[in-house]
Amino acid sequence: MLQHKSRYKTNTFITGGIKILPLSKLMGAEVIGVDLRKPLNKTTKACIYEAFLKYQLLVFRNQDLNKSEQVSFTEQFGTLERHTLTNKGQSDSPFVHIVTNLDEHGHPTGKVKSTLWHSDKSFREAPSMATLLHAKCLPPNGGDTCFANMYAAYEALPDETQNELKDKKVVHSWELSRENIGRKLSQKEIDDAPPMTHPLVREHPETRRKCLFLGMHASHIEGQNILKSRLKIEALEKHATNENFIFRHRWRDGDLLMWDNRCLLHRADPNFDATQHPRVMHRTCLRGTPTI
Repeated sequence: MLQHKSRYKTNTFITGGIKILPLSKLMGAEVIGVDLRKPLNKTTKACIYEAFLKYQLLVFRNQDLNKSEQVSFTEQFGTLERHTLTNKGQSDSPFVHIVTNLDEHGHPTGKVKSTLWHSDKSFREAPSMATLLHAKCLPPNGGDTCFANMYAAYEALPDETQNELKDKKVVHSWELSRENIGRKLSQKEIDDAPPMTHPLVREHPETRRKCLFLGMHASHIEGQNILKSRLKIEALEKHATNENFIFRHRWRDGDLLMWDNRCLLHRADPNFDATQHPRVMHRTCLRGTPTI
């Protein structure tokens, strides 16, 4: 498994007054020399977005954004995505979802959410383009976020398998993914996020590269037996999340990550004592486009 290590030897690219430092051969780059609390000029914004498409995952160090500032930075790259009914964030900032293991009294619960591989909002008609996650309170160790590169996973498949998958569509269901973690949705929640169908092999709308599109919200292959086709999806996910395609981000105070949901899966690693230590993140999402 690739890890975020500053000793990774590669070139640093200086463009638009900022530095882009690739973090691995697979994905990820650190963006150096920008204060995200300030509006981006046209050149800097273009450089950041170019790096986003090239490296799929961007790391901004030593940031300290409040909710309003994070929303402002996020919407410079697109349209903010609404969260599901239970994740709408605090009333003072409905586009910010607080990812936390704390209860309403601020005490650690021992529970860590989003530990299964997924692409944010894949159950929407227009799945999320990007997620931005800002560290606000971290455990002393652990609490990593892992990413799996769906470009690389697809390209590693044999030609025969790629041909078998090219016309397959998958039903993505928020209801099913919640059942998988032991929670039954209300009818209001189901109506807010009904099942959607997307290609199993997705063409990225901007890079035009092909990638697998699956994760915990992927229920079954359309037109096939639900249980049998789910086994096929699980086998593909096992392939797509083996260590050859994974990058692990070890968080530091002030980190803000921005990643491309269209070609990455991610999950939180509960590799810390969640009964003793808080882990609090602020999450914003950008709306994508319908899949074709």
